Amino acid sequence: MGGGFAGAYVARLLGERGATIVSPENFMLFTPLLPEAASGTLEPRHVVVPLRLMCPHAELLLGKAASLDPDSHTVHVDTGEERIDVHYGDVVLALGAISRTLPIPGLAEHGLGFKSLADAIHLRNHVLRRLEAAAATHDEEHRRRELGFVFVGAGYAGVEAFAELSDLVRDALRHYPELKGAPQRWVLVDAAPKILPEVPTRLGEYAARQLTRRGFEIHVETTLDSVEEHAATLSNGERIPASTLVWTAGVKASPQLAQLGLPLDERGRVRTDATLRVEGHERVWALGDCARVPNQASAEPDPPTSQHALRQARRLAKNLRGDPQPYRYRMLGQVATLGRYKGIADVMGVLLTGFPGWFVTRSYHLYQLPLFSRKLRVVVDWTVSLFFRRDIAELGMLGHPQRLGDG
Repeated sequence: MGGGFAGAYVARLLGERGATIVSPENFMLFTPLLPEAASGTLEPRHVVVPLRLMCPHAELLLGKAASLDPDSHTVHVDTGEERIDVHYGDVVLALGAISRTLPIPGLAEHGLGFKSLADAIHLRNHVLRRLEAAAATHDEEHRRRELGFVFVGAGYAGVEAFAELSDLVRDALRHYPELKGAPQRWVLVDAAPKILPEVPTRLGEYAARQLTRRGFEIHVETTLDSVEEHAATLSNGERIPASTLVWTAGVKASPQLAQLGLPLDERGRVRTDATLRVEGHERVWALGDCARVPNQASAEPDPPTSQHALRQARRLAKNLRGDPQPYRYRMLGQVATLGRYKGIADVMGVLLTGFPGWFVTRSYHLYQLPLFSRKLRVVVDWTVSLFFRRDIAELGMLGHPQRLGDG
């Protein structure tokens, strides 16, 4: 149940034993490359992997699991056109997570998410629209808010998206002579005492210095109080003129889990034991962002990262073959990009910054990306970006064709 990072890898690792994947999409999103899809460095199709190619021995059923009956070993799947009963020997829950939002006035109406491929492409189109609006106006106040960008959440997703989108704007402005010298404002906000709290302090401090040198504002120990169409107000009382607010402040387990009648923790995640088996259910397993997975190599449950989801998938695939063993994984390192040619990496205690950190980050992501054909497409995109300027076409009409007969 779920064809995201965790579920797709379990199905792939099961190999010829086979599986049935229930997913609303026919692809797996490779989330570490999502910021580069948003900035236009990578073609959007190249950061997704078709499930039928990634898992050639698995069956794919497009739809959503409506309910689960552990007694009859049945998953009830809603395909949108009919309801299908799928019988199982073992069922794996890998339903992922959604953006965690807060009841902040105006956030739902005016904030932009950054969790899915649709979010990334919409954000890119939105940012390019803001440049067009800024170029078209002669009102300085209007221009200032169109060139104001606020990102709330300074974890991996927030910092990488923040840096990549700023590179997009910087490159695009070459084609807007009306905006030469026009001030931009990039603001990164987080409630934590520092950005990237997951990485070693030295790397987090380096990242903060790099962003600050580029003229960006960082507000830590600060929260978002309210959002308007063209402004954001922070808890420190500052009101920032901005027509773009991106919310990347964490995730929460899929609300779909609440319909399945399984034990959940206080954060809505499925409870599992050390073998990734759901508590109290012999043939039901869970992993990834939707599960509270105890890690015997750590005092805390695993965080919702693709690195941990992949290791959980490897353990679970082995457990499904028989003789389940406890899950144990100690991180070998952490990586993140900070825009063009800048990055940070912690590789087995060796800390890398700048170009080496960027190179290691890209190399690691490329290594983890499944399918040689996908790796090659990404390398080609990266190579092309070295020699040609970034494309600035805004394609918001894609997927929204004009109806036949409309003028």
